[in-house]
Amino acid sequence: MMIGGRAILLDLASTLFFLGLYTVTGNLLLALGLSVALALGQIGLRLRRRERIDALQWISLVTIIGGSATTLVTHDPRFIMLKPTIVYTLVGCTMLRQGWMARYMPQRALSHVPDLIVIAGYIWAALMFVSAALNIVLALTTSLLTWATFMAGWTVTSKIVLFFAQVVTMKAVGRRRAQRAVTVTA
Repeated sequence: MMIGGRAILLDLASTLFFLGLYTVTGNLLLALGLSVALALGQIGLRLRRRERIDALQWISLVTIIGGSATTLVTHDPRFIMLKPTIVYTLVGCTMLRQGWMARYMPQRALSHVPDLIVIAGYIWAALMFVSAALNIVLALTTSLLTWATFMAGWTVTSKIVLFFAQVVTMKAVGRRRAQRAVTVTA
């Protein structure tokens, strides 16, 4: 399951990078530019390797470029502040597709807890929708620095907590089911 967590983090890397870099430097132009460069670099590397580019990566690229351009043209940081809402909503909608999480799971989990993989996918979708709503509230009611600081913490912490809760639950249930299967066949 660590492979799955790594894949999700890579899919959302430019968004997380923007939040972290802006929080640390306070430099909007630097954070925007380097986040766009990271998103383009990730896509370019996958294209060069002839690897499949997943929907989350395309969503992240399009929204980071669109939000950055709009923020620079209008000189209004709310556009880039609202970008995560678009990403979270689109990602949440994508995660409503049954079985999307199977790509991130080891074969052992696919064998023992396929039902939990589907349920976990819907829980992840719910987290994305909650994050989208939270982001709207913060983007419209707080300063850029407050927003970036809070969302950087929320983005990472909420996903880590859910990831580890999922790992613990799936491993415990998977072990019980595997033991039960051995007992039944013995």
